[in-house]
Amino acid sequence: MIPIRDVIPSRTAPVVTVTLILLNVLAFLAAPPVNSPAFEVYVHAWGVIPARFDWTSVFTSMFMHGSWTHLLSNVWFLWIFGDNVEDRMGHGRYLLFYLLCGVVAAGAQIVTQPTSTVPMVGASGAIAGVLGAYIVMFPHSRVLTLVPLFVFFTFVEVPAGLLLGLWFAMQVLSGLGSLMVVDAQDMGGIAFWAHAGGFLAGMFLVVFFQRPERRQAAWYQRSA
Repeated sequence: MIPIRDVIPSRTAPVVTVTLILLNVLAFLAAPPVNSPAFEVYVHAWGVIPARFDWTSVFTSMFMHGSWTHLLSNVWFLWIFGDNVEDRMGHGRYLLFYLLCGVVAAGAQIVTQPTSTVPMVGASGAIAGVLGAYIVMFPHSRVLTLVPLFVFFTFVEVPAGLLLGLWFAMQVLSGLGSLMVVDAQDMGGIAFWAHAGGFLAGMFLVVFFQRPERRQAAWYQRSA
């Protein structure tokens, strides 16, 4: 299932969400060509390596991606769900929330794979936090979703809780499978526990970062 858009309108401009998307794209364009020796050096220098942890890489890795597919899938989810979370939190709180979720996501992967030497890169842990916040803030939202049926495609409105809940369950099940794999490269280097950890962090931290007054219809009417 490929999400196309949600049904929740945003009353403020998603300045931080758009900026994060642009930074991720620019960072990818500035990186050495994928699959080149220089790119291998690049990800080992700036990506999170659990066996050689350092704080700088936790933040730099959030703006690095291993392919165009990796980048576009991440920023697409951020674009669909991030504007509403930013709208409810406010710009400054949302940025801090995003970064904290990324830190927790990296920590979750490090705890579960402490001896791994495979670099972890990507914004998906922080974005997973945004998804976790979204499911708490907008439990009754629906998402227009592209569903492939063999050689045909159809559009279906799916409850956001179902879509994001299935995504989270897949991360946990895949993460459990990764614990039985000796070489993390056999799992394709996908940081499933970072995704799950970021999602849970978002569900928890949203309680402290959302602005209660923005739940009120009066606020949306004034902002409109």
